[in-house]
Amino acid sequence: MNWIESLSRAIQYIENHLTDDINSEDVSKQVYSSSSHFQFIFHVVLGITVGEYIRNRRLSCAAQELMKPNSKILDVAMRYRYDSSESFSKAFTRFHGFPPSKVQQNKIKIFYPLSINISVQGGFSMSRRLIDEFYWRDTYEHEDEKLSNEEKYKRLITWAGKAREQNPNVFDALTEWILDNSQWSDDKISENEQILMQGVFTRFKEQNAQLRACLLELEPSGVVNPAVFKALDRFDEELSGHSHDTRLQPVVTRVFSDFSAMRERNIRELIAGSKTGPTGTNTVELYGYINYLKDCDAAVQWALFMPEVVTMQQNGFKVDSFEYIKKPAMRFIGREGDELSNIEVRRRLFKTLDEMSEFNSELTYDVLFMHHYGLGVDIGPWHGVWGRFMKAETPVPEGWLYFDFEPASDGKVGPPYVSQFAYATFSGDVEAMHRREGFDSDAMYDITRNIMLGSGVNIPYPEKYWTAEVFLNGYENYSTAYMFSAEL
Repeated sequence: MNWIESLSRAIQYIENHLTDDINSEDVSKQVYSSSSHFQFIFHVVLGITVGEYIRNRRLSCAAQELMKPNSKILDVAMRYRYDSSESFSKAFTRFHGFPPSKVQQNKIKIFYPLSINISVQGGFSMSRRLIDEFYWRDTYEHEDEKLSNEEKYKRLITWAGKAREQNPNVFDALTEWILDNSQWSDDKISENEQILMQGVFTRFKEQNAQLRACLLELEPSGVVNPAVFKALDRFDEELSGHSHDTRLQPVVTRVFSDFSAMRERNIRELIAGSKTGPTGTNTVELYGYINYLKDCDAAVQWALFMPEVVTMQQNGFKVDSFEYIKKPAMRFIGREGDELSNIEVRRRLFKTLDEMSEFNSELTYDVLFMHHYGLGVDIGPWHGVWGRFMKAETPVPEGWLYFDFEPASDGKVGPPYVSQFAYATFSGDVEAMHRREGFDSDAMYDITRNIMLGSGVNIPYPEKYWTAEVFLNGYENYSTAYMFSAEL
């Protein structure tokens, strides 16, 4: 049996046993090969490990099954060999970009079964073709068209939206390429320098310069969001080797002055970082230079299209006010649990807090405080705590939870949180404010976050990330205001 037939037979075996307990050794036995040799051939030819292929196919099939009526997450998880719904949810979120509870037909990733076709082609290597995978702005497109300033800016918004859909995965592919030892032999260093330094970094700088010139031309007409210039400044600084992360500064400076330093695995790890997924929110072990570039690219695009998104999202209601607030130290006191869905249980909770009025802070409203203990949403479960913000050092009733807030970060993951936040108030159709369909959480959450992204304010995700629904008319009514953690 030749290797083409072997790989084809292996792929078919995997397809026939996706719901069985199989591993790479089981597959290699089907083609009468040693496990190590088979895994090597599989990875070299198909560009993916056996384990990754099995996992991707299972998660792809699982998503399609979850679209069926009456399907249950736990049943699907067990069918595709996950020990628990938690482990399945974590893997599913990393693959698809959202949890299984929010599966939608038009958002799931379909990883099709691989097939083997042999062809000989010339041209650039895959690593060089990465350059063209970014959604570059064509400066000369529509050059001869007579467009108004509003139409020109609308074109930029459209480009930014498409770039945001495409670029995150390309940055992750760039990270993967940098971490691939086989791509960094001595004979490839010179070509790789051209790919990374000229093909990616310099091309982004050129695009930024052209974009800046276009925006400056449009600025007098009043259509330009000023935050985009701040985003471009930050992006250009990073692209020039002036990293804002003091941890990365020595490594970035070294690579920019002597690219041969990329021969060293530890240097490449700090440059590459870890893949953060299509939304940039995956929990990662190492946040590297490419991750920062990915965020800078996103900030430029957000500044362009988020104001329009925010306007469209206000359907049946509106933002009455929006401000950024810095508070002194304070303490949030409350309780969490399923029993708090009962209005009588909440009434007793807030009655206790009413009796502690001597410790009231300036924020006297009833609040549902939400956080993940400093963990990413892909691994940290959501926690909702009913209560109030009180003065710092307020005594905590027995059996209650508390979370301290400080004016500045201590640099650690999780509490104490930072008492800096965006504060938005809303009016209109309260049910529309809390609509979840088409939103990451609900409309108020999305709009508050999107205003922040559009204005270039950093969200301290995940280490100090928290949000809060504010009940201006008391816990018995809908919340009509929102707090969102910020770095101000």
